[in-house]
Amino acid sequence: MIKWTLLLLTFNFYPKESMKEIYRFSAKSNLREWRIVNDGVMGGISKSNLLITNEGYGQFSGHVSLENNGGFASIQLNQSTTIPDEIKYIVLRVKGDGKQYEFRLKNDLYQSVSYVHPFKTSGEWEIIRLAISEFYPQFFGQKLNRPNFNYKNIEQISFLISNKKEEDFKLLIDNISMN
Repeated sequence: MIKWTLLLLTFNFYPKESMKEIYRFSAKSNLREWRIVNDGVMGGISKSNLLITNEGYGQFSGHVSLENNGGFASIQLNQSTTIPDEIKYIVLRVKGDGKQYEFRLKNDLYQSVSYVHPFKTSGEWEIIRLAISEFYPQFFGQKLNRPNFNYKNIEQISFLISNKKEEDFKLLIDNISMN
C-alpha cells in the first residue's frame, strides 16, 4: 500500500505536462531501432535480448558471463533529442530484479566516451530520476577526468549491466523521459 501511495505521489509531483518523452515501449515498438551490444565485441560470451512483453513493456534480459574477459550486456538506441534548458533529469519507469544497471548518454554517435549514471532496481515498478549533470564520462569501464554531461542534445541512449559477476538479469522498461 505504501509503495502505491509513493508511486501515485511521484506521478502527482511530476505531472505529465512537465515530462518530455524520449522513448516509450509498446506493443507497436520497432525493436529493430535498438541494437544489442554485448561483450562479444571484446571476446566475451555474455548473451542478451530485447523483446516486447504481452503488456507492451521492453524486456532487456540475458546472462552476463565473465569468461574470455567478458562481463557486460547492453542495448542502445540512436535517437536525436534536444534537451531544453529547464530539463534537469532523465526519468526512467522500470521494474528490475534488484540488480544495478547503468543508463548511458552520448551527445555524438561517433564519440567513444559514454556518459554514465548507475541506478539500482528494487524488484518493483519504480520511477528513477537521474540528474543529467551527474552523468560522468567513461571509456571502457574507466571513469575519465573530464566534465560531466553538459550538452544540449542526446544522440544515443543505452542500458548496460556490468556488475563484475556472472549473473542472469531482467529489466522491464516502460518509458524514458526528461523532466
